[in-house]
Amino acid sequence: MSHKRIPKRKAAIAVGGVAALGAAALLLPNANASQSNGDAATPRTFKTNDISNVASMLATQLGDAYAGSYYDAQQKQLVVNVVGNNSNAVDQVEKAGAVAHQVQNSTAALQTAAKTLKTDASIPGTAWSVDPKTNEIRVTADSTVTGDKWNTVESTVKGLGSGVATLSKSAGTLKTFVDGGDAIFGGNARCSLGFNVTAGDGTPAFLTAGHCGVAAANWSDSQNGAPIATVDQATFPGNGDFSLVKYDDPATQTNSAVNVGNGQSVQINAAVDAAVGQQVFRMGSTTGLHDGNVTGLNATVNYPEGTVTGLIQTDVCAEPGDSGGSLFTQDGGAVGLTSGGSGDCTAGGETFFQPVTTALAAVGATLGAGDAGAGAGAGGAADPSASAADPGTGETADPSAGATGAADPGAADPSAAASDAAGAGAGQNGTHHRHRKHHNSGAAAQQSAAASGDGSGLVSTP
Repeated sequence: MSHKRIPKRKAAIAVGGVAALGAAALLLPNANASQSNGDAATPRTFKTNDISNVASMLATQLGDAYAGSYYDAQQKQLVVNVVGNNSNAVDQVEKAGAVAHQVQNSTAALQTAAKTLKTDASIPGTAWSVDPKTNEIRVTADSTVTGDKWNTVESTVKGLGSGVATLSKSAGTLKTFVDGGDAIFGGNARCSLGFNVTAGDGTPAFLTAGHCGVAAANWSDSQNGAPIATVDQATFPGNGDFSLVKYDDPATQTNSAVNVGNGQSVQINAAVDAAVGQQVFRMGSTTGLHDGNVTGLNATVNYPEGTVTGLIQTDVCAEPGDSGGSLFTQDGGAVGLTSGGSGDCTAGGETFFQPVTTALAAVGATLGAGDAGAGAGAGGAADPSASAADPGTGETADPSAGATGAADPGAADPSAAASDAAGAGAGQNGTHHRHRKHHNSGAAAQQSAAASGDGSGLVSTP
């Protein structure tokens, strides 16, 4: 591979064999959910990319009466928590087309509780985030939190008072995913590109996880290959897990898209904030495409390397090889960068992501090639189901099967590509190296030709 081909291959996020969570039948009918206005008291239906804007507006309008919000995916409605019996706040919520939900705990009260957890229970293997559906803080302790450590966490949660926080035990271990992946290589680490961006000085760059950026300064798109990009900024641990990596060649051409193979891609239109209850998709070079829901915001995770704050919590599975990669919506919204978590794509678990909006603001970059969303490659945006590889066979699916249009790739429906977790994800636990090699002979061969190394993947140490 010549260096001149690298810019074209860096145009999108690669997929190393698409796995799934069986969402094909769920999202296709909802791809263009309308925003019916009706009268002020009739809840509207919202597209997922519009949720955060309305929620942000209401948060400003309601002030202290606002206690978070979440998305009811089944009804396609935005639910806004209102503290106490505040009829004026309820009226404002309903006029905006959302559903008002009266709750006990204010945002300030939950923030105070979170500070207490940080002070008294910042133990490696613990994590917490606010769950607006229950109006509580959800605290998780992994399998390493035992004995006195567990007692400390448990007593801290109880000390917060009734109805403020809940504590659960996770069978896995919270970690940044540090094995596998065949995306970008730096030193003894392997990671994956998240989203292409334009740096503040106008040069081409990409975002990936911060723990990738601190692992190595120079990155290549092939193992032992010549460096093509250099870390400009990296944050991990601390207030996030993100890094800005600038392409060494300032003439590098990039697109704002997620490449799903078969010459098709999902166009990324904008960076959007996550909303609890929102369905999201994660692309990984080890486990492929998986979907799930946002379950918490402003999460704190106590990794062995240190505490990271401000993350998105989801129930989307991930495994070693997926770090740094993209979390996005069906509508083409860039949501997050894979940070870490516990569990795998067989047993499930918790997974945490760095918000893209926060990362962009911190590094002074903009999404895409200065005109985010402009151009998704020669084939345009497409239905990922058309290029989804069957990890069981290593073969590429019929491009016309389930596509939004064989002649016109159109806008992608990521849910159609997320076919069947039982067949795709089940065999991967503990054997991802074997499967990665198998994929490279099938769907990942498309990746190598189109955008190898642009996928999502957790840092790995070969």
